[in-house]
Amino acid sequence: MNLSGIADWNTELPFFDVFRMSRPWVSQRKGAGWGQGPKLDLDEHGWVKRLEPDCWAETLMCTIEGGHYPSGEYIVLYDGEGEIDFWNAAKVVKREKGKIVVNVDSSKGAIFLRLLRTNPQNYVRNIRVIMPGFKVTDRNTPCWHPTFLNRWRGIACFRFMDWMETNGSQIARWDDRPKVEDATFSAKGVTLEWMIDLCNRLKADAWFCMPHMADDDFVYRFAKVVKEKLDPSLKVYVEYSNEVWNGIFPQHRYAAEQGQKLGFGEKPWEAAWRYTAYRSVQIFRIWEEVFGGTKRLVRVLPSQAANPYVSEQILSFRDAYKHADALAIAPYISFNVSPKGDPPADEVAQWSVERLLDHVEKVSLPRSIQWMKEQKKVADKYGLLLVAYEGGQHLVGVHGAENNEKLTQLLTKANAHPRMGEIYRKYLRAWVEVGGDLFCHFSSVGRWTKWGSWGLLQFYDDPPTPKFKAVMEWAKELGQNVNV
Repeated sequence: MNLSGIADWNTELPFFDVFRMSRPWVSQRKGAGWGQGPKLDLDEHGWVKRLEPDCWAETLMCTIEGGHYPSGEYIVLYDGEGEIDFWNAAKVVKREKGKIVVNVDSSKGAIFLRLLRTNPQNYVRNIRVIMPGFKVTDRNTPCWHPTFLNRWRGIACFRFMDWMETNGSQIARWDDRPKVEDATFSAKGVTLEWMIDLCNRLKADAWFCMPHMADDDFVYRFAKVVKEKLDPSLKVYVEYSNEVWNGIFPQHRYAAEQGQKLGFGEKPWEAAWRYTAYRSVQIFRIWEEVFGGTKRLVRVLPSQAANPYVSEQILSFRDAYKHADALAIAPYISFNVSPKGDPPADEVAQWSVERLLDHVEKVSLPRSIQWMKEQKKVADKYGLLLVAYEGGQHLVGVHGAENNEKLTQLLTKANAHPRMGEIYRKYLRAWVEVGGDLFCHFSSVGRWTKWGSWGLLQFYDDPPTPKFKAVMEWAKELGQNVNV
């Protein structure tokens, strides 16, 4: 399962300390517009060290509409000296040194927290905002929400691509990594120790995406922590970044530049494919050194599902396949609806849900299964497993069609329809019949919007959707002890 990224609008709510998902501080100045305050003086973990006159720092939590997070009394704890206030969904009912009690009405939307004053000699830090009904813990202890743990108990593997803020990552050195002391995980991602803790608790394998600019020392130290702390019965999937083949991402442009510097190709996309192979093998060797072999490792070479030629280029470059265990693709049930597409967005927007699902079942699904078959031939040719780093439905408006509200409503209705569950069942069974190995769905829980309906559920408190039930029932058929 690909877990949804950490942000103030995250609707999965994996932590009962919601400050862990707070937005990075917004600087405000009296009389100025939103976010128009001076540059904030932050410490290495993102805590505000000092404030200028007539200025304050502000953050948001639980930017979720419709009451889809708990109401009630939240306990706010902090170290240091200063003044904190709340507005919108939260109202202060009690204050004492280092502790505030706020009453939250989730129907009002986001919780706004304002840091109005802080003592530079003992500045406010280690803020915790604890949901109702949970015991207060120190900030170093993982604060998993039991609903989150129970939902994914029995899952075979967690892919931490979004939890690691992989796309466009700025991490290059070990000191850049997310740390448990950080003010929020929404800035650089979740600390490695907590990702390991989650896998150990739920006995799930871990899939880590190494940042595209990370140096060898980062990779070595990362692998060393995993070796020391991950349950020895669990495997580790290792991948270089995410979708380096995909030109929309900064990591593609970086790989293209590096590949061209090394003379891997004149065309940027070819240089990026070959640099993916080159850097992946370097990373694999570091992990092998740390783990003393490959027994617990699944070394992943990623490619574009719709293009077996790209897979051939990556696997064959300098015999990269000899140092890998799996070819990874994202065989989505794809229907990207564009204004000039075939059929065009304006036409699709007039369809009924049944007609749309007919198209998905008769056109999109067979195409996805064909991708699986063609890529399985490539994987077999090179003696590798075929795995899915992402997958699921891919119904989304693109190239301007995302602003067609009628189309968006149609696509979201299709995602909630019972037939979507049946399509998922056919899809996942086809994956098994083709000979696919691990399948990582994208994604766990997230709002369905004009940007896509990726989540199996929209909110942490949703009842099971047809596609959620289909995925869980399929996993159970394969012997996984999941909650259906």
